[in-house]
Amino acid sequence: MDDELDASGWRCALPGAAPRTVQMGHGSGGRMMSELISTLFQRHFSNPFLDALDDGATLPAPAGRLVYSTDSYVVDPLFFPGGNIGDLAVNGTINDLCMCGATPLYLSAGFIIEEGFPLDELEQIVHSMAEAARGANTLIVSGDTKVVDKGKADRLFINTSGIGVLSIQHAMGSHHLRRGDAILLSGPIGDHGMAVLSQRQDLGFSSTLRSDTAALHEMSAALLRACGEAVHALRDPTRGGLAAVLNEFARASHVAIELQEAAIPVRPQVAAACDVLGLDPLYIANEGKMVVVVAAERAQAALDVLRGDPLGAAAERIGEVCAGNPGQVSMHTPLGGWRIIDQPYSDPLPRIC
Repeated sequence: MDDELDASGWRCALPGAAPRTVQMGHGSGGRMMSELISTLFQRHFSNPFLDALDDGATLPAPAGRLVYSTDSYVVDPLFFPGGNIGDLAVNGTINDLCMCGATPLYLSAGFIIEEGFPLDELEQIVHSMAEAARGANTLIVSGDTKVVDKGKADRLFINTSGIGVLSIQHAMGSHHLRRGDAILLSGPIGDHGMAVLSQRQDLGFSSTLRSDTAALHEMSAALLRACGEAVHALRDPTRGGLAAVLNEFARASHVAIELQEAAIPVRPQVAAACDVLGLDPLYIANEGKMVVVVAAERAQAALDVLRGDPLGAAAERIGEVCAGNPGQVSMHTPLGGWRIIDQPYSDPLPRIC
């Protein structure tokens, strides 16, 4: 054989040997697949539920209502400043659960891998997933691996599904906005999209451009504990950015939303990159930000909670729900005019998550 086992049990290439890659046999259901599961996936994700290696995980059922979410990740490139497809897949599904008011508990992970994918890169991604899950006190309890012919997929796609237990009693979501509500944003927008685009196109933008991918479980839980029923909606503005989320809110609740452009935080380097490329930060994806719609009388308390978390230190109140044309989002500009913020027609930056 042209490799040997390292201390962890993973086969590593000897000096001068060809780098190990994923082969069709790794998805065959046979010995090669068993080795991949036991020496890579199981080693990083190990917990009693996963280690049983049954067709499904048998899990304790917590009291209360459950929230279930699923998402697929096809980001290009797989590695970008601030993260990779692995922690993005874990954080993204954790955040979807949190935005429903749930405490994340369990995740599944499905991998579609192209033949020839380097095993060293796969291990980096799996390690990032394990670290992200542990950081959010969430277990990856089930998974699946498929290998496709070289050229039949773009290197690697990941699906994660998540289960959480609902931590609130009141109804919350895009249909529950009320006139007078305040709209808060947990931090600067556009970081993820511009970091990925810069890496993808080798644009040479500022080296400080980094994805904001992060799990928002602690911040969302603290907000709901502090403000309870005053929180009417939460959402992480991923594809379509802030503009897409606010348009969805306005249409679902049949209300108007007014924003103050000067209050919306955007990092200078993100703003500069958008100017060069003719893009609008309002439409750029984020992976570690949260939009909060809260009753006006609790807005300052909610803002204090957000700013008390490192991920929300730059939180701002950016607008309000008001009387006006139902379904319309408008923004007051620093020049004193008003601008209509339309729902994006399509994704200006595909393959961003």
